Amino acid sequence: MTQPVLLLVESNTTGTGRRFARQARTLGVQPVLLCTDPIRYPYVAEDDVRAVVVDTADDAAVLTAAQRLRQQAPIAGVTSSSEYYVATAAATARALGLPGPDVDAVRECRDKARQRQRLHEADVPVPRHERVRSVDEARTAADRIGSPVVLKPVQGSGSLGVRLCTDAAEVSAHAAVLTSAAVNERGVAVPRDILVEEYLRGAEYSVEVFGHTPVVVVAKHLGPLPDFVELGHDVPAPVPEAAAALLRNQAVRAVKALGLGWGAAHVELRMDGDDVRVVEVNPRLAGGMIPELVRYALGIDLVARQVRAAAGVPATDTPLAARRAAAIRFLTTERPGFLADRTRTERSLETARAVPHTEFAVLYRAPDEPIEPARDFRGRLGHVIASASDAALAGASADEALRELAGALRPAPEEAPA
Repeated sequence: MTQPVLLLVESNTTGTGRRFARQARTLGVQPVLLCTDPIRYPYVAEDDVRAVVVDTADDAAVLTAAQRLRQQAPIAGVTSSSEYYVATAAATARALGLPGPDVDAVRECRDKARQRQRLHEADVPVPRHERVRSVDEARTAADRIGSPVVLKPVQGSGSLGVRLCTDAAEVSAHAAVLTSAAVNERGVAVPRDILVEEYLRGAEYSVEVFGHTPVVVVAKHLGPLPDFVELGHDVPAPVPEAAAALLRNQAVRAVKALGLGWGAAHVELRMDGDDVRVVEVNPRLAGGMIPELVRYALGIDLVARQVRAAAGVPATDTPLAARRAAAIRFLTTERPGFLADRTRTERSLETARAVPHTEFAVLYRAPDEPIEPARDFRGRLGHVIASASDAALAGASADEALRELAGALRPAPEEAPA
């Protein structure tokens, strides 16, 4: 009998993409990656994952490829680990009569301006915001909202293009950049519209929701402004239960208001006292290795749940009897330089992994490769994960392991004075 397949529409380049394919095999299902360029994903060759080249920016082309594959083997499900392709996966699943989220809700959710409008209409608190299409409109919106403001693409992921602007000159400069972009970093066409929104004070969190059930509150560590680079996460967030309950309730309200509720949703929020506002809802699993932290801390495998949901198979994982905590810290550099030579990078990895409670340490770049300060997730150079009996210990261990990993960084030589 032919083995059924799980179609994966593209993948995230780091993080959990590889685990989607591995979880499919755990279910006895063959993963098949539909993508424009298999070379983008090293795990495809390393794990011997079948890849089918298709124009994934074209929903009709993806459906045609899926229908051809269905002539060879039964299709168990269709899903994606990438923000950019969740709507395409949902549309393909619906056309094939397979499980998946409401495709119209996903598409609307991926447009941050329409998402905000839906949430506002449902009385879910969000930042004040305006959708604009030009530099002049951006300046006018910023004047109405009041400085500082955050500018971002209406479609995007990983903090790409998100920037805090403190005056009219900064608004004009960044709006010019955003409104001139016709494609994203994947080369996929995107709207030129941008979002101008109120800058929210307070700490940032996410709530990982599955269906309409909040799984955990996550604390987020952000890098220095004006960028919004995520430098770490703590699971569960070390906050009082009353604060966690406010965050959970607001996240679930947002998911319901948007017509979501199948599979995973990653809800980002800002909390200032009792003021909890939704920054955005992502109709997918969290990035930033958060699913791995949840697995270490709670014993809940969100990747397995998402793959099983796509294949129409009930979840089987059981939360840990005694909750633990987990933390991730991402390596970045404050100034241009290089990754050190192989001997030094291997030593840094070894010492980072030797820190008590460290579960994982990795560098993303090769020895001697040039490095730059991070402006979005692409500037992160590696990460460490630690787990322990409580959040303080997990966070402290991750911080220490990160300091050891930073030994792999080599600053650029100072230029000699003229």
